[in-house]
Amino acid sequence: MRSMTGYGRGRAVSDECKIVAELQALNKRQTEIILSLPVAFSPLETEVRAAIDKKIHRGRINVNISAQFTRSELAPNLNRQLAKGYLETFTAVQKELGLAGEISIDMVLRAPGVLDVPEHRELKSATRQAVLTAVEVALQQLLVMRAKEGAHLLRDLTRRIKTLRTNLDKVRKLQPRAAERFRNSLRDRVKAHGVNIPLDDDRLAKEVAFFAERSDFSEEVSRLESHITQFLGIAESDDAIGRTLEFLCQEIGRELNTLSAKANDAEISQLVVHSKAELEKIREQVSNVE
Repeated sequence: MRSMTGYGRGRAVSDECKIVAELQALNKRQTEIILSLPVAFSPLETEVRAAIDKKIHRGRINVNISAQFTRSELAPNLNRQLAKGYLETFTAVQKELGLAGEISIDMVLRAPGVLDVPEHRELKSATRQAVLTAVEVALQQLLVMRAKEGAHLLRDLTRRIKTLRTNLDKVRKLQPRAAERFRNSLRDRVKAHGVNIPLDDDRLAKEVAFFAERSDFSEEVSRLESHITQFLGIAESDDAIGRTLEFLCQEIGRELNTLSAKANDAEISQLVVHSKAELEKIREQVSNVE
């Protein structure tokens, strides 16, 4: 099990530049890679994305690659006049429309024409490899952090899902008593109205049989046991299991709702309510799993 959150930082050097790659992983149901890198490294964007996508299957990954160039012709040319013009325009539009938010340096530098890299510039093979190496180092650090956080998640989820199993075992033991409790309750209610019904009365037996059939939740208990067993088994996997665990939580919740509707027993209902509360905590944790 791996967490979706993590951070990694990698460095590499070539004779053209010093490179720093930073990767930050955040929670997100789908995979999204947000990449920021020097214009000179734009030809490497596809390779960088592929390297990350190969190892990460869920979450938002913010990738920032920066470089200190030693070859002046690789450094991008900054059009200061154009940058100033963009800043003035952005500020005027923000003021005119009453927009909130900060105009960042990143917004200005990303505006068309502000940074220019002439077409004739080419990266040396060693520089291309250095960029990918820095990304790989950062990626490995991120994966290690994800694995450590995943181990904590696994311990917590295992404890909570076993609580569900304990509650389920109690429900299973209480199930045979539910019909007997109904029998006694029904007889007492009738007796309270001045009518004495013997325990072997056919009418009482039919009511109890109808109750037992209507409130039989043995199938729900069986399916819950199956879902819990699957959850514990899948949770030990090193694969991307977050979506599968989310599905199992959904199925467990559905069975608990059905069981709650069928169980006409205060003690069983209390166990179901406790199990639902525990399931919500499990869902919250599963939302952090890759």
